[in-house]
Amino acid sequence: MTSLKRSYAADTSASNLSSKVYIRSTRSGKVQKIVRELYLRQDIPCSSTLCTACLSIAPTDYHGKSAPFILSDTPAGTKQFPNGHYLVPDTNALLTGMDLFEIESEFRDVIVLQTVLEEVKNRSLPLYHRLISLTKNDLKHFYVFFNDFRVETYVVRDEAETINDRNDRAVRKAVKWYGEHLQQAVANRKSIRCPTVVMISDDRENLRKAKDDGIAALSLRDYVAQLEDADRLLDMVSAGREQRESKGKAELLYPDYLSLSALLTGVKAGTMHQGIFNVSPYNYLEGSVHVPAFDKSLLILGRENSNRAVSGDVVVVEVLPKEQWKAPSTKILEEEVVNKNDNADAEDGEAVITEQERRALQEEVKRAHGKSSEGRPQPTARVVGIIKRNWRQYVGHVDKDSVKSSTKQSRAQQTVFLIPMDKRIPKIRIRTRQAGELLGKRLLVTIDSWDRESRYPVGHFVRSLGELETKGAETEALLLEWDVQYRPFPKTVLDCLPAEGHDWKVPASTSDPGWNKRRDLRDLDVCSIDPPGCVDIDDALHARKLPNGNYEVGVHIADVSHFVKPNNAMDQEASLRGTTVYLVDKRIDMLPMLLGTDLCSLKPYVERYAFSVIWEVTEDAEIIKKDFTKSVIKSREAFSYEQAQLRIDDASQQDDLTNGMRTLLMLSKKLKKKRMDAGALNLASPEVRVQTESETSDPVDVQTKRLLDTNSLVEEFMLLANISVAGRIYDAFPQTALLRRHAAPPKTNFEDLSTQLRVKRGMELRTESSKALADSLDTCTDASEPFFNTLVRILATRCMMSAEYFTSGTQSRPEFRHYGLASDIYTHFTSPIRRYADLEAHRQLAAAIDYEPLDASLLSKAKLEAVCKNINVRHRNAQMAGRASVEYYVGQALKGRVIDEDGFVMKVFSNGFVVFVPRFGIEGLIRLRDLSGEGEPEPESVFDAEEYVLEVRGKDGKAKRRVELFEKVRVRISDEAEESTGKRKIKLGLL
Repeated sequence: MTSLKRSYAADTSASNLSSKVYIRSTRSGKVQKIVRELYLRQDIPCSSTLCTACLSIAPTDYHGKSAPFILSDTPAGTKQFPNGHYLVPDTNALLTGMDLFEIESEFRDVIVLQTVLEEVKNRSLPLYHRLISLTKNDLKHFYVFFNDFRVETYVVRDEAETINDRNDRAVRKAVKWYGEHLQQAVANRKSIRCPTVVMISDDRENLRKAKDDGIAALSLRDYVAQLEDADRLLDMVSAGREQRESKGKAELLYPDYLSLSALLTGVKAGTMHQGIFNVSPYNYLEGSVHVPAFDKSLLILGRENSNRAVSGDVVVVEVLPKEQWKAPSTKILEEEVVNKNDNADAEDGEAVITEQERRALQEEVKRAHGKSSEGRPQPTARVVGIIKRNWRQYVGHVDKDSVKSSTKQSRAQQTVFLIPMDKRIPKIRIRTRQAGELLGKRLLVTIDSWDRESRYPVGHFVRSLGELETKGAETEALLLEWDVQYRPFPKTVLDCLPAEGHDWKVPASTSDPGWNKRRDLRDLDVCSIDPPGCVDIDDALHARKLPNGNYEVGVHIADVSHFVKPNNAMDQEASLRGTTVYLVDKRIDMLPMLLGTDLCSLKPYVERYAFSVIWEVTEDAEIIKKDFTKSVIKSREAFSYEQAQLRIDDASQQDDLTNGMRTLLMLSKKLKKKRMDAGALNLASPEVRVQTESETSDPVDVQTKRLLDTNSLVEEFMLLANISVAGRIYDAFPQTALLRRHAAPPKTNFEDLSTQLRVKRGMELRTESSKALADSLDTCTDASEPFFNTLVRILATRCMMSAEYFTSGTQSRPEFRHYGLASDIYTHFTSPIRRYADLEAHRQLAAAIDYEPLDASLLSKAKLEAVCKNINVRHRNAQMAGRASVEYYVGQALKGRVIDEDGFVMKVFSNGFVVFVPRFGIEGLIRLRDLSGEGEPEPESVFDAEEYVLEVRGKDGKAKRRVELFEKVRVRISDEAEESTGKRKIKLGLL
C-alpha cells in the first residue's frame, strides 16, 4: 500500500480522506492492490483580494508569511458582465487560444485549474511552458488553483465516465464553487459588487451542461466578440473547429491517416518507417524522409503522397512498389509561381493537385533515367500517418492577390493566403476582418488544422510585426522563425545576480572563502584574442618557457559556474536559451549582461575568476602533463585577431607578453599539423562580415572574412582544451559526461559530389575515412582558379552530418569520435558565457577535480539527455538565425546598387541553376525565365543530367549558351523584394 498525504490543515478527519484502489499485475504474474490516499484540504485559498475568509486560512511559509493574493478586487467588466469577471478556461480553450491569453491588455484575472494545467502539460509541453510564464507575469493576474486538493472542488471519476468527461465536470464544479464562494465573501459588504466567474470552453457539450447548471459559460469566440478590440482579436481565434463544422460533408482530397496502433505495428514489423519529413528548398512538391533502413532518403513526390505533412513533422511512411520509384527532381518548382492565382475562398471542387502541378510532375516522370546518380530512380514513399506535428508560429505576409480589392477598406471577414517566409511551408489560409490593414506587413500566424477536405492548412492571425523590410520587423521575424528566446530576462533571473552589481570584485584577501581551492595565477602574462568589438570574453591564454626547456601553456576560461548555480532561475533560463545568438547588429544573450560582459568576462587589467587548463608541452608540441584548476587571473591585454597579428609580426616588440604569443603561435602550427596528419578536415563555409554604420547599425559594406594566423592560434588551443577536458570528465563520469560527437557521414552522402567531380573534372573523392577525404580534398585544385578548392570544400561541408551534444552513457565508445576533428573524444568547455553545454562541462570538471560536489541533475542520464536534445536544437537555430541576419543585411547593403561579380555554378537544374558569389558569400537562383526579356516566353533548353549541362536555345533553335557545373560565370547583382517571401533578396543575372 502506498499513501500520498498532502495535508497542512488541522482537520484530517475521515471526510477529508479520499481513497482510490488500483489492481495491478506484476511481471511475475502476481496481482498487487495499490491504494492511493489523498488528504483533501480546506486551506487552499481562492486568491481573490475580495475574500477575507481565505486570507485567514491561507497556508504560511517558514517565515510565517502567506503568498500574496493574485485576483483583483475590481476585475475588468464587459457589457455582459458589468460587475467585472474572473475567467476560468478549460483545456481546449487554452490549447487553441494561448495567443489570445498572452495579450498584455486583455485576459487578466484568470483562474488556471490544476486539472486544466496538468491536461495542457500532457497535450503540449510548449503551451504548458507558455502558460507557466503567464502565471509568473505580475500584470496578468493568473492564479493556479489546486482544485483536485480542495474538499469542495475534488471530483471522483464515475465508473462509466471517460477521463475527458471527468475533467470537464471538475472544471464546472470548480467554477460553480468559485461563484458561490465569492457571493458569500461579499454578502455583507453592500458597496462591493461580486464579479462573475465565467467558464470559457469551445466544447459544445461542456457549454450546454454548464448552462444547465446555471454557470456563466461562453465559447472563446463569443467572449472575444464583446471586447472593445473585437475585430482584431477575433482574427486570433482558432478557425480550425469552426471551419470543420461549417463544411459538413465536403469532398475528401487526402487519404485518411492510419490509427496510431497500426502505425506502431507497421514500424515494428518493418513494413513502415518513421522519420522527419523535409521539403526541398527548390521544389515544393518534393519531400524526403531519412530512415535507418535505407542508405538514401525516401522520396515523397506530390501532394497526395505527402498527405498534409508539413516540413519538420515526424511522420510514418510506406514505401511504394518498385515500379513507382522515381529519380529526384531536376526542376525548380516554386509554389507562388505555379499556383499564383489560387482563390483562398474556393474550397468547393478543389483538387488536391492543380493542373499546372500535374503538368510539372508529368514532365519529371517523362525524363529518361540516366546513369548518373542524379538520374537514377530511388525508393519513393507516401505518408500514412503523423506521429508528431512540428507546427509552430510562422512568419509571413498576406498574398495581395488573395485579398478582394472590394473589401480592402471594409471590416468584412474574408479568407486570404498567408505566404510563409520559409518556402518549405505551404500557404496558410487565414480568416480576417483586417485584410487591407495587413497588406505589406510582416505577420505572425499559427496553423490550427489541416483537414482531409482542404488543399491548404488553416490558421489564425497572431500579431503584426511591422512593415515589410523594416529592420525591427525583419529582425523579430528571423528570431521567431528560428525560435530564439529574445524576451527580456524576467525578474526571478535578475534576482540571482550578485547584489553588488558592477561593483563586484574578486575578494582582496586570499583567506576569503571565494579563494578556497583556487590557484593564484595573477602573475602570469595572460591575454585574450577575439574578433573586433568582442565584450563577452570567454577565454584567455598564456605561454612561458620552463627551466627544463619545455613550455607551460595555459587556457583560462571564464568561471561562469561560480555565478550560475544549478537549478536556480538563472540556470533554468540559460538551459532553455541554450546559447547566445549573434546577429549582425545585436546579440541575444544566454546570460544577463552583468555576467556576460562584465563579471565573468575576462577583461584586461581586472582580476577575474577562471577555470584553467595548464599543460607542459615540449618544443614539438608533445603533451607531457595536464592540470585542471579553478584560478584567479588578471589579463594583461585584450587583442583583436588583427592587433595580435601585428604585435607578433613587429620584431621590435620583445616583451614577455608578445613572446608568449609567439610561443603560442609556434606551438599551434605544430598542433594543427598533427591534427591534419591524423585526418582532421579543413572544411569551408561562406563567411562574410557586414560593416555597419556605428550610430544607426545600417549596413555600409560587405567583406569576406580574412583568416589570420592568430585565428588558428586561438582555435588550436581551444580544441586542445576541449579534448583534454572531455577525457577528464569521461574518466570521472563514464555514464553522464556531456560530450560532443560528429558522426562519420554515410558514403551515400558524398555520392553526388563524387560523381560531379569525376564527370566534370576527372577528380576522385575518397570517403572511406576522414584522412582519405582530407587528402583527396587537397587534390581538388584548379591551377587557373584558386577558389575552386574552396568551392569543393563548401560543397563537401554540406555532405556532412551535424555535430551533436550527447551523454556518454547513451553511445558506445567508438561512437564518441568527432569525424571532422579526427578526435576520439571531444566536448565544449571554452565558451561558458555563450553556450550552456560548456557550463555543464565546467560543473562536471569541478566535481572531477574535487573542487565541489556534483549536483544530482548532472548525474541523471535522463535529465542530461533532455538538456542535450534542447541545446542541439538551440545551437542549430542560433546558426541559422545568424545566417538569416547576414542575408538580410547583405540585401540591405546592396539595395539600389548594381554590381558585376564573378560567381561559380554550384547546381544545375533543367530550368535554371544556382550560382555562388564568393565576395558576398551568397548564392542565388538564375531561372531560365530570367534569361528572356520581359514579356517573352521562357527560352527553349536541353538538359543533360549526366554531364550537368544546361544548353539554352535561341529563337532559331540553335544553342545560344551552355551552363556547366563548377563553371566560373560573370553575374550582375542587383536587389529585389522577393514576392514569395516579402524579403529583399539578391537578384542574380547572367552576363
